[in-house]
Amino acid sequence: MSETKIRNMDEFAAVSGLSRPTISKYFNDPQSVRKTTREKIEAALEQYNYRPNIFAMNQNRKLTKNVGIVVPYLADPFFAEIARNIEQRCIAAGYHPTLFSAHGDPALEVDIFDTLRSLKPAGVLLAPLGRASNKAEVERFCRDVPTVLFDSNIEGMGAAFIGSDNSSFVDQTVDYLVRSGEPPCFFEMRHPANPNANKRRIAYIKRMESLGYEPHVISVPGEGWAFEEIGRQGGLDAIERGKLPTRTVLCSNDRLAIGLLSACYEKSIRVGIGDDCGLRVASHDDHPFAKFTCPSLTTAAHDYDSVANRTVETLFELIESGGMLGDRKETLFAARLILRASA
Repeated sequence: MSETKIRNMDEFAAVSGLSRPTISKYFNDPQSVRKTTREKIEAALEQYNYRPNIFAMNQNRKLTKNVGIVVPYLADPFFAEIARNIEQRCIAAGYHPTLFSAHGDPALEVDIFDTLRSLKPAGVLLAPLGRASNKAEVERFCRDVPTVLFDSNIEGMGAAFIGSDNSSFVDQTVDYLVRSGEPPCFFEMRHPANPNANKRRIAYIKRMESLGYEPHVISVPGEGWAFEEIGRQGGLDAIERGKLPTRTVLCSNDRLAIGLLSACYEKSIRVGIGDDCGLRVASHDDHPFAKFTCPSLTTAAHDYDSVANRTVETLFELIESGGMLGDRKETLFAARLILRASA
């Protein structure tokens, strides 16, 4: 027996004098190679005392049914909802999804990548943290594992990106608010956790200017994922200091809007469209709780079904193609305006 330590199948192929595909073919089905080749491989196995990682072998990407799903913050009901949709579609297709949350922590996101590598899934559906992500690690992971990004796009990474058209969200809400009353100001976090927030601000400014109105952006302090509290504190400050330049407020996302509604309640400001209302509030996302706020929240809704369906379909196409789809594709789905009592 040789004392040479063989660490992986590539090294075993080299010392046995056979190609890596032939070795892989043998381990998947010993009867699929010629008898002389089989005998040569078995002699080398005995000589080098090499035993392949059977778990990894069973994770052959052409055969495995395991899929990783990674979201930035599972406590956010938006990500819980879209992950639920994706998870159900994977299960219905006969795959076995495993859900991970980075909890807003870039270091934990990298740890999840390492865990997934060790599991060797058929593919991964990744909603990255975005600006907070270690982009070099995201890029390296996407090279290692067939990956489709959803919701949060990082240019050039993954085989494809599936998400919502942020311009569609903002154009619909701005157009409606301008058409039905005073033009809106835009209420956002100064340091937003999700890159979609920047796209929405840019879309708001562009749309307001195209309609001939001056844009007003209110950026409230706060970092992380406690959006409701950030919205509440920022709303209280804006109301107390008279920083709201109009009586219509368009929030970057529903969770900020929920915080702003709380601030309005504390300041005895009635929100809605009646004559006795001091403020209109609208937002984006159609958070699962948006229809239960007081008043219920006018918002632009994600097409959860289409995003989830296309995300999963794209991953399956990627798996079936052996991890290659050609040029990276981006698919965006338009929002749907939902009118409720707040505006």
